[in-house]
Amino acid sequence: MGLFFMININGNLVEDNKATLAINNRGYTYGDALFETIRVNSGTILFWEDHYFRLMASMRILRMQIPMQFTPEFLEQEIIDIVTENGLLNSSVRVKIIVNRSSGGLYTPSSHDIDYTISVTKIESTFYTISDQEYEITLFKDHYVAKDLLSTLKSNNKLVNILGGIFAKENGFDNCVLMNSDKMVIEALNGNLFLVKGDVIKTPPISDGCLKGILRTQLLRILEKLPDYKVEEGSISPFELQKADELFITNVITGIRPVTKFRKKNYTSKTSKRLLGILNSRIRLGG
Repeated sequence: MGLFFMININGNLVEDNKATLAINNRGYTYGDALFETIRVNSGTILFWEDHYFRLMASMRILRMQIPMQFTPEFLEQEIIDIVTENGLLNSSVRVKIIVNRSSGGLYTPSSHDIDYTISVTKIESTFYTISDQEYEITLFKDHYVAKDLLSTLKSNNKLVNILGGIFAKENGFDNCVLMNSDKMVIEALNGNLFLVKGDVIKTPPISDGCLKGILRTQLLRILEKLPDYKVEEGSISPFELQKADELFITNVITGIRPVTKFRKKNYTSKTSKRLLGILNSRIRLGG
């Protein structure tokens, strides 16, 4: 492998410095696109079935035409091939699949066919780890997320997240918590949010507009089998965050990220560390 990464564009492998995007690409011109971010550990795609079915469901919701060859086996092989081509088969890798509707039309597309790209970047840690560094969050109140089905998809329409990221950086925070139009907390900029209070673990419901996260799904499955916790999917107010014992953020790339501070409240990470240990054990055992 040279200085350049290889990218898969509609099944063709090209060097990233030679990859081009048409000016009328609908993902670029209208945000008419979806993406899926996937972690691959030493050639094993984590939670592949959940990723695949989320992508297919999202494409159907956006009325995209799913190609006949888009079987789980086909896309799995495409991912492994691009990882291999980049010399990363024995590494941990972040894979990003972008699916956009084919060019043509204005707001109303002239076709429902799709194009796709698959790109990779290396991740240093083999398994999920928890950092002991401070991690302070704040509320993002400049813009709110609509409480509807489209908000639960990984679409290219992420302006609220982008502006939240800029706000956090400019004000010295590590992350922001987003709220929906009812002023209920739904998620962090880059992952789902969980709250721990005593033996209760709570996370916002999908109906509140939060992303239908893959790691969120994994943790809910794990928690179902742990009798010492009560799990709730319910609306969370900003005030509830300050009453919690723990807060943590989840996504498939970093795993579980404990929050150490929100406003004047400091949090522990005992539950986060326990759940991360269980999660890593499941990954080692193949899920």
